[in-house]
Amino acid sequence: MTAPSIRNVSEREARQVAEAAREQDWRKPSFAKELFLGRFRLDLIHPHPTPAVDDVRRGEKFLATLREFCEAEVDGARIEREGQIPDETVDGLKALGAFGMKIDPKYGGLGLTQVYYNRALSLVGTASPAIGALLSAHQSIGVPQPLKLFGTKEQKETFLPRCARTDISAFLLTEPDVGSDPARLATMAVPDGTDYVLDGVKLWTTNGVVADLLVVMARVPASEGHKGGITAFVVEAASPGITVENRNAFMGLRGLENGVTRFHQVRVPAANRIGPEGAGLKIALTTLNTGRLSLPAMCVGSGKWCLKIAREWSGAREQWGRPVAKHEAVGAKISFIAATTFALEAVVDLSSQMADENRNDIRIEAALAKLYGSEMGWLMADELVQIRGGRGFETADSLAARGERAVPAEQMLRDMRINRIFEGSTEIMHLLIAREAVDAHLSVAGDLIDPDKTLADKGRAAARAGGFYARWLPKLVAGPGQLPRTYQEFGRLSGHLRYVERTSRKLARSTFYAMSRWQGRMETKQGFLGRIVDIGAELFAMSAACVRAEYLRETDDHGREAQQLADVFCRQARIRVEELFGRLWTNTDELDRKVVSGVLDGSYAWLEEGIIDPSGDGPWIADATPGPSMTDNVRRPIR
Repeated sequence: MTAPSIRNVSEREARQVAEAAREQDWRKPSFAKELFLGRFRLDLIHPHPTPAVDDVRRGEKFLATLREFCEAEVDGARIEREGQIPDETVDGLKALGAFGMKIDPKYGGLGLTQVYYNRALSLVGTASPAIGALLSAHQSIGVPQPLKLFGTKEQKETFLPRCARTDISAFLLTEPDVGSDPARLATMAVPDGTDYVLDGVKLWTTNGVVADLLVVMARVPASEGHKGGITAFVVEAASPGITVENRNAFMGLRGLENGVTRFHQVRVPAANRIGPEGAGLKIALTTLNTGRLSLPAMCVGSGKWCLKIAREWSGAREQWGRPVAKHEAVGAKISFIAATTFALEAVVDLSSQMADENRNDIRIEAALAKLYGSEMGWLMADELVQIRGGRGFETADSLAARGERAVPAEQMLRDMRINRIFEGSTEIMHLLIAREAVDAHLSVAGDLIDPDKTLADKGRAAARAGGFYARWLPKLVAGPGQLPRTYQEFGRLSGHLRYVERTSRKLARSTFYAMSRWQGRMETKQGFLGRIVDIGAELFAMSAACVRAEYLRETDDHGREAQQLADVFCRQARIRVEELFGRLWTNTDELDRKVVSGVLDGSYAWLEEGIIDPSGDGPWIADATPGPSMTDNVRRPIR
């Protein structure tokens, strides 16, 4: 049996596949989920959770070792120039145990907490973002994390020691015609005795060029004794029939070992299947619940670097008789970078510590951290380039060649751009978070707007919804945020927390009104949903910043400065929130849809006249028809 190169599915089927992969239950409390429902559960994040003493000791010891290695052995400029991480650098990271940071010591790993794993990525990512991506793809979404959560005892004993010290892993889901719509997944895994036979093509396989082990998502056809569905497998990268057909090149992350991988009649033992058949997407999404935190962690590191360069440069560069930092137009950018870096670190540390304690469900928090970190990280890098002016646009090598400090600001901007696409684009994250944010509503009233439900189903849903909203809606009218002395223990920051409480109720009311207005069409209102999620992200960041500042004040660790940064950040965030609320109902969404229709039907083709398109020939999407490879294998294992 072979797979078609393109699998056509209906919109409804695509939604059903995505919905089936979601975690359906909320067994633990969630601060962010409550926030979207208009309930400000400060008790879930305050007092700020703290790591255990032994975890701190082990984590700090490794960070010191990693810093020493990065300073002595990592040549970020060489990686950028050659477009490849040197083998000796990878070997050095293996020797340090950096590939086993999150793996239990009984399997040869370091057993670091999520907090210190993220801090390590933040550190190494500033030395070389390509190395940060290498380590993150290996441990956050590669073989170690899915096996940690869903692997059998035998699988863990077989593969985790290899991942901890010698082997590099990769995660293979995307295909040439399959991005965030996994219902179209065409790679097949056909049962054959005690094996599965894989056929298909995978695109953008980060680490795939150098990987020893692969996590592969493939569709198992339903048959007698086989439930079928999208399923996860651990696959040996050196297996016969696997060809890395291309090492992809990108705008940034020049050292990224990302490629195109073809599977042709590749035999995989059934013992290498992770979880049951059909559980692949659920495994992937659950893995990403904490795996997504690695990306904003590296955004924290880039924010810190942007702040350092902005401070040093803006104090040295004079314009019109004084340092450029003293000019308000530049100073506002520096203030934004400083305040946003503080808040983003607060978001990542808080989410990571909650992940370590495992007492809260952080699926929304992690998604918000990824969304907010990638967007704000890009803005901070862009502002640094602007602060540096022409030197920000100039390469580090060019600066050095004419005798100036080699500051790779333009490289940082290029490297940061992918974060708005990696591990769920901003647009997909908006939809994913929005789905979780309205889960309570769909749980009680979803059948009311489902065209396939019977009248009896709708009647029962109406009764459930009536009871839920009778209890919930009155609580959105008033709350602690309206009392002037609430959260007084936070001092100057108490007003910001009162604002978060009031605004979370306003956000919930807006969501309810929109659902009442659009009902089943709500899912098509992606502009509205994106703004709702962005408001929630700002409120989460404000909450995290205030809680972190109070924690630092209590521990006498730069408490006064932390409160000042949190105050400035919250004031900046409040302006953004109010603008987003204004755009909920006053926007050009309907007009935009009409223009898009005109663009697609050629009504505006005349506007494209007078240009030369430098694009090459070829199809928009490469052919992914299963079959033997017709190219050389460019796989490059590092040993």
